[in-house]
Amino acid sequence: MQKKPRETHMQSLTFLAVSLVTIALATPVFATAWRVDGDDCYQTDDNDLSIAACTRIMENTRQPRSVRAAAAGNRCTAYGRKDDYRRAVADCEEATRLAPRDANLWLSLGAMRNDIGDFDGAIAAYDMAIRINPRYVSAIKNRGGTWHEKGALDQAIVDFTEALRLSPSDATIYNNRGLVWRDKGDYDKAIADDSQAIRLSPNFVNAYAARGEIWRLKGDLDQALRDQDRAIEINGKSAIAFFARGDTYRYKGDLTQALADYSRALELLPDYIAAYTGRGLTYEKMGDPAQARSEFEKALNSSSQLRSDVSRSGLETARARLAALDSGAAPPTIPPAPAKAASATAIPTPQAIVPAAVPASRARQGRRVALVIGNSGYINVPALPNPQHDADKMAATLRAIGFDIVTLEINDRRETMINALRNFADEAEKADWAMVYYAGHGIEVSGINYLVPVDAKLAVDRDVQFEAVPLDQVMGALDGAKKLKLVLLDACRDNPFAPVMRHTAAPEVAENRSTAGSVIGTRSIGRGLGEIKVSGGTLVVYAAKGGQLALDGEGEDSPFAVAVIQRIATPSVEINKVFRLVRDDVMEATAGRQEPYTYGSLPGSEDFYFVQK
Repeated sequence: MQKKPRETHMQSLTFLAVSLVTIALATPVFATAWRVDGDDCYQTDDNDLSIAACTRIMENTRQPRSVRAAAAGNRCTAYGRKDDYRRAVADCEEATRLAPRDANLWLSLGAMRNDIGDFDGAIAAYDMAIRINPRYVSAIKNRGGTWHEKGALDQAIVDFTEALRLSPSDATIYNNRGLVWRDKGDYDKAIADDSQAIRLSPNFVNAYAARGEIWRLKGDLDQALRDQDRAIEINGKSAIAFFARGDTYRYKGDLTQALADYSRALELLPDYIAAYTGRGLTYEKMGDPAQARSEFEKALNSSSQLRSDVSRSGLETARARLAALDSGAAPPTIPPAPAKAASATAIPTPQAIVPAAVPASRARQGRRVALVIGNSGYINVPALPNPQHDADKMAATLRAIGFDIVTLEINDRRETMINALRNFADEAEKADWAMVYYAGHGIEVSGINYLVPVDAKLAVDRDVQFEAVPLDQVMGALDGAKKLKLVLLDACRDNPFAPVMRHTAAPEVAENRSTAGSVIGTRSIGRGLGEIKVSGGTLVVYAAKGGQLALDGEGEDSPFAVAVIQRIATPSVEINKVFRLVRDDVMEATAGRQEPYTYGSLPGSEDFYFVQK
């Protein structure tokens, strides 16, 4: 996910210099002091000079509280520019203590809290700014950005929409709202917002870059490149723009162009971690493992302090790829993604090949048991092409890598599925590892995740509790395992029941009706499975993260199943790195349209391997 850059918060803080000057001019008795310290405090070219001048003003108790508050606010932003957020937050808190009715200072505090990841604290500060000034667009916009980073996408949309009502010509708000639509999976609305941002600001680089990413997520790589080309044409010194275009070229299979863009990104931003990793992935696809290794090592040894989401992701990928190279196993061949996807829900996939059986000495890590379910033959909605094939091959793969018991269930009705889970719970109690793999339909209703048996009708949303199987019930079947509990869910497909499902009031709003008697709230229904919280010693791996669909394969197998089967037998790669490899392989095969996501963590006292050397 593209992290919203910090500038969107910091740009709202330029008011502090103006505030400080205004206060100084309104306080003639301190004119001499201001000639010495005032200009230095609010200037932005030399942070250390600004901090020293602001400090002298703050320490002068003869100054009015409003003057010291403004100086504290300015010193806050100077520390923020130095990335010293601990001091920045402390200064902004002091500024709001001295001038609690200054909405600008609360805005500044919110921005700094956001940048240290204190999203709740940031929202509280923005709330205060908006309470003081209900039409404060910068505070509303910034709060929307924090809701976005916190993952509260609906609340982010509400704030950005309100900000646009107050400031309808602000292109940055359209761009920011477009990023939220992207993360909600509503790509058409995202493109509409970025297109409006470009109409309002024809040279808006970020809007072109964001729209290019959306075209890629829609499967149109050529259109993505047109927008990315335009972004670079406007600003030929944007390392991030070259990096993004390099990814698109790599997905498309134009590896020479990809290398050129990654290299240009590194010229513009030396030690750019993600660009090193991109070059490593490109050399892998070119069949040059030695050069790939060199690039991954450069990423890990980078002295860069840039640790954005993209950089952290690049480091995780580099570590996993080096582990795979160390294993000696040949990397899978992943064909280039189509320049333009023929389907919104499927993509061409190679046939998954079950690995050869590994020697028993390499397989043992205690007693390991698995339940594999593939639901393809739905009775009341169209059948799914992949799950039965995926389940057959997954079961065979787990047997090949030494699982002691593998139970295979195909096209389960609800009663059969519940009985299978009940019996598996008995096996899990006698095991060190317990694993469930499920392929089929999944659905989230009012925050609860369900797996859908083949006989479900789901004519009414409340029927899900009677006709589907709660994911919590699946998790409960694993509870007895002594060391590792693992769930793999290829169930994030579009909900085929949605077009005909009748919505009813959620229990908590059933009594809240308008005077006309109509229901004013209904159960929420997600596109696929929703976020899950898991306890220690448990991993839950979704085939696609929230807001995305898990694509079907146009061959026998889904992209997720292919990636798991081709990576799970890689020897001596720790299990978290295995699923990082799976994630990267799925993204490579789908041009980033589908990104698997892992929830949970494992105890640090022991490493887990599907196959040992």
